[in-house]
Amino acid sequence: MAFFTHHICRGLSSSAVRHVVIKNVTIIGGGQMGAGIAQVAASTGHAVTLVDTNEDILKKAVKGIEGNLKRVVKKKFADKPEAGEEFLQKAMQNVSISTDAGSVVQGTDLVVEAIVENLKVKQDLFGGLDKVAPAHTIFASNTSSLSITDIASSTNRLDRFGGLHFFNPVPVMRLVEVIATSSTSQETFDSLLNFSKMLGKTSVSCKDTPGFIVNRLLLPYILDAVRMYERGDGSKEDIDIAMKLGCGYPMGPFELSDYVGLDTMKFIMDGWSAANPDNPMFAQSEVLNKLVAEGKFGKKTGEGFYKYN
Repeated sequence: MAFFTHHICRGLSSSAVRHVVIKNVTIIGGGQMGAGIAQVAASTGHAVTLVDTNEDILKKAVKGIEGNLKRVVKKKFADKPEAGEEFLQKAMQNVSISTDAGSVVQGTDLVVEAIVENLKVKQDLFGGLDKVAPAHTIFASNTSSLSITDIASSTNRLDRFGGLHFFNPVPVMRLVEVIATSSTSQETFDSLLNFSKMLGKTSVSCKDTPGFIVNRLLLPYILDAVRMYERGDGSKEDIDIAMKLGCGYPMGPFELSDYVGLDTMKFIMDGWSAANPDNPMFAQSEVLNKLVAEGKFGKKTGEGFYKYN
């Protein structure tokens, strides 16, 4: 099923748009990331519409948001139950759901996409929404590995397109990477920075480089640790201990790999390797490829670099 069902063609100006105060937000994708972004936005007074092709996924997402907010209320409003109930009700009233993105975006200030990491799927989505969204609407992708420029190329609003990379779990993680392409207008970038601030997040700005800041540094670091292990320079246990006690990291690179998911890591590195075949930092890892081929993705499958009961 397409994410948009109505095609209302409009002439969209490519000129710079004034600073947009973001009040109405459409989030495409009812999975863990999309629901997390929706929860935070609704909690900070934004009118949020969560969109997915599957209504059951949306109902599950809303139920999860309510459950998470109840835990927040229990913790933050322990001495003020009435204020906590008011907070909960207001936040939930800010959340609506839809399976028709094309209709929803006609009244939105910002579209945040949090769907599958597939360039063509994202391009098709934004290309269709571009035809129906108002001229002032800003588009943003939550991609962690794909080029924002490539995703935006399917639209006629390159100046109103940027990246908002949230981290999982969104309600807990304080950081948002705000990404500007070479075509993103200053007005759009300022609007995205202000939106991140309104969510209570700390934002960092980054150009449209592979992996942005965090993943661009994190994944090569992890893969370098794997290559040390492949060469026999150290056991995975000793490498993990060394990085935790020597650098103060909460997890070593192999523990972190299993937490992130080896399949996710391989997917990202495969894309970077294909786009940058001469960069040794993105070179393939035989151990990683073998584990993924065996279905050993980490904690979610019960085994990765380590085994889990």
